Amino acid sequence: MCFKNLPIEFDSNGKAKLTPGSGDPFGVTTSPIKQYVRPDAESNGASPSSAPPRLREWSIDPVTRVAGALAVHTTLDLENRKAVDAYSQAMLFRGYEIILQGRDPRDAIDISSRACGVCGGVHSTCSSLAIEQAFGITPPPLGVVVRNLGEVAEMFYDHPIHLGLLAGPDYSTALVSMTNPELVTLAAQTPAKHAHVHGYKTVKDIMDAMNPLEGEIYLEALEYTRIGRIMCTLMFGKFPHPSTLVPGGVSTTISTSTFNEFYAQLAKIFDYAKRLAGWWDDICDFFLEANPDYELVGLRPSNLIQTGIWDDPEVYDATYKNIDTWGNARYSAPGVIMDGKLVTSDLTAVNMGIEEFVEHSFYEDWTKMGPVASETDPLGNPLSPYHMMNKVTIPRPEGKNFKEKYTWDTAPRWDRTSMESGVYGRMWTTALAGNLKPNDFLNSTGDGLRMVMPKHELPEMVLDWKIPAKLNAFERNRGRAYGVAFTAAIGMINLMQAFEYWRKGETKTSTKFKVPQDERVGYGFWEAGRGYLSHHLHMDKGKILNYQINTPSTWNAAPRDPFGEPGPYEEAIVDTPILESVSDDNIKGIDILRAIRSFDPCMPCTTHMDTGRGIITREVNSCSCTLE
Repeated sequence: MCFKNLPIEFDSNGKAKLTPGSGDPFGVTTSPIKQYVRPDAESNGASPSSAPPRLREWSIDPVTRVAGALAVHTTLDLENRKAVDAYSQAMLFRGYEIILQGRDPRDAIDISSRACGVCGGVHSTCSSLAIEQAFGITPPPLGVVVRNLGEVAEMFYDHPIHLGLLAGPDYSTALVSMTNPELVTLAAQTPAKHAHVHGYKTVKDIMDAMNPLEGEIYLEALEYTRIGRIMCTLMFGKFPHPSTLVPGGVSTTISTSTFNEFYAQLAKIFDYAKRLAGWWDDICDFFLEANPDYELVGLRPSNLIQTGIWDDPEVYDATYKNIDTWGNARYSAPGVIMDGKLVTSDLTAVNMGIEEFVEHSFYEDWTKMGPVASETDPLGNPLSPYHMMNKVTIPRPEGKNFKEKYTWDTAPRWDRTSMESGVYGRMWTTALAGNLKPNDFLNSTGDGLRMVMPKHELPEMVLDWKIPAKLNAFERNRGRAYGVAFTAAIGMINLMQAFEYWRKGETKTSTKFKVPQDERVGYGFWEAGRGYLSHHLHMDKGKILNYQINTPSTWNAAPRDPFGEPGPYEEAIVDTPILESVSDDNIKGIDILRAIRSFDPCMPCTTHMDTGRGIITREVNSCSCTLE
């Protein structure tokens, strides 16, 4: 059994069914939000004369450094120097689900990519997968490999932005000197353990290089985003919104020079990955050794959900019937981690366990509208009325109230548990699933992953990432740094496959198709830079009836659910200590920011929709993510 809260059980053949005797198997009993109770409250037995705690309401808007639209409201207990309450607020509405209604399904590939100015390709790919499944078409092996390589490249744009520009400055000399000057002094006296790899002699040298706008690491990250864009355009035609992705593969014009140029750029990533892992190991170890309380920054249970990414071209057939087979063959494994342990790696179980709630979101509950669209998935497995295939997007903006509705984000849950997703989750499921085929670049060690980075300017190097004992802000960032090497290894595996197909004369990259006119559904499961991504398509007569998108930030930035439980950002903030060595009046809240930014928060470029009086107004907002 992989479910503890949902009434789903499996027979001896592994067939899922609802637990007998459940009158209302997916019924929801709402609970009030658990709000912070002052320790001096008379209900706790304290005398009315007790001194009240020193509480401070503290709000951040925006949280992100580039793309905004995320605000966080917290309550700080200055007496005990920690956060005691938190609310994550997505500030803008993304209306793609409504925009896509009534359109040709193929439009979703181009329109959904506009959800983000960083990771448009992952949306286009995920949409292609959903359409392939609905249309009943399978791409040729080389088409799958080219698609994989394009998504490898997109990660090389995404990850340096986080590590160098968005999260990195939180550990720079410029910021740390304002909050913990004693750490800057200590860093200057601390040799960097990996100086022989990255060239920085002391930890302070690394921190200097992380300074925003002028630091060497900051500027180098910008250069590697350029390399990622070059690689992406080789496979997808353009960046950030691909022009060559189609249902059934890609329309990319491929030659041997295409793959040779891709390798020339990938080789540069090998050296970057070696240095990146080294300096993030040095930064993380320094802070954790200087003050073990940093382990508590952004700490939450190790509960993660991943859909997997990068298909095996010899196994992937796009069908839901074989979804567990081709899902478990992915180079990055799907799966659910509960308390650090893998409870399932089957996409059918991942899919069955998902529900999405809007109790505290600016939407109406669609389950009150009548019968749902899908009581089961295509294999007959039970689906909750709150599943995305049943969801109907009904925006209802109203005033913010933390006891009621306070965000445009929804509350996805798996087995009614708050889950996060991320690069580190990708590696975690891959390490524990143990499904990797033998290869020269990436292997599971049982407690982590071993990645071989070939020689370029730096010698060949083996990087070992270990599953962390605690999931906190530092391990999220460390995991993302190793995630570059993880991605590079998968890129090399796929590139070798591409050369082999080309050598054998298998040059076809797409499969012809016709748009079906009968009723169809399609599930697209992929991953963005930040983790879990799914697209859910319901069509009839060649038009979209319903389209739902679930992103990693939807999971991570989720509000409270109907049961009163917080989302991952909120959960990670609560009990995060304030470790700044400054007076209360000078607190910057840097540890709260480290907690949130460790998730790499990205609230996608949005489309506004005013539903007053039934009039829909579309206004596409672009962020500055792609500006050079």
